[in-house]
Amino acid sequence: MTTATSLFDPVENDLSILIDNLTSLVQAQHPILGAAAEHLFSAGGKRIRPAIVLLLSRATMKGLDITPRHRRLAEITEMIHTASLVHDDVVDDAELRRQVPTVNTLFGNRIAVLAGDFLFAQSSWYLANLDNLQVVKLLSEVIRDFAEGEIQQGLSCFDTDVTLEKYLQKSYFKTASLIANSGKAAVILSDAGEEIANKIYSYGRNLGLAFQIVDDILDFTTTTEILGKPAASDLASGNLTAPVLFAMEEKPSLKILIEREFSEEGDLPQALDLINQSHGIEKARALAYQHSQLALEDLQCLPNSPAKESLMDLTDYVLSRIK
Repeated sequence: MTTATSLFDPVENDLSILIDNLTSLVQAQHPILGAAAEHLFSAGGKRIRPAIVLLLSRATMKGLDITPRHRRLAEITEMIHTASLVHDDVVDDAELRRQVPTVNTLFGNRIAVLAGDFLFAQSSWYLANLDNLQVVKLLSEVIRDFAEGEIQQGLSCFDTDVTLEKYLQKSYFKTASLIANSGKAAVILSDAGEEIANKIYSYGRNLGLAFQIVDDILDFTTTTEILGKPAASDLASGNLTAPVLFAMEEKPSLKILIEREFSEEGDLPQALDLINQSHGIEKARALAYQHSQLALEDLQCLPNSPAKESLMDLTDYVLSRIK
């Protein structure tokens, strides 16, 4: 199976530079904030979002080297993503991420919220220094979308009237917006034209939605050890994702269990059984495939290059996580 690491071969050196730069970019006067930032960036992760920015930068520069502004955009993208994870972990009261203690576990919720705010502020400062108003607007929209997505999720807990459309909108806000808008920003910095910029925005949107749907499937099909968080944690907290929404259409009794918030003994295991007995996971997999294919079509606007090949392979990689 193709790994994320091998997918990013065309930008392997670029990613090494990015990883070296991240901690030095986030310099804090208070040692606790500095320690929190260092912990975040040393915790690993696949760096998928900045890698996509770098791949798109190389794919649209027509054989020329990418610019310092492309590199800084990739770094800003990872800073914004990391800030959102810190806030997510506070909201979810998560103890682990990628099998290491979260910032809120190590430093407490108060410092974790401030660390997330600090990363957002630092990324905004570097963003402003790119001196491109269109790019500033795109990435500022991402930060707004993160908050909107968290609010939507918080207000819709255990709400069995949530539609698939609402679920996809929330998934866009929480996951796809960053990939779509940072990708479009990379194309703008390459001066590749509005038509390609809009196609790449659509690529990022569809890839991000496929990525989120696959994550939501894995919540039901993968062990806690592999996930790095408790399995079925979304369902237990009332976050109704694609497999659940599809399953409710087939299993009306699932709605009853959700609406009473799994308050009776055995409710959650029974709900999981109903989901597994339905075609919910299968239908969610089909939805992820649909969005990955749309993402693949969006890439036809780019000239052939190793970077484009990697971006195309990424649409398969996203789905391979649930094969």
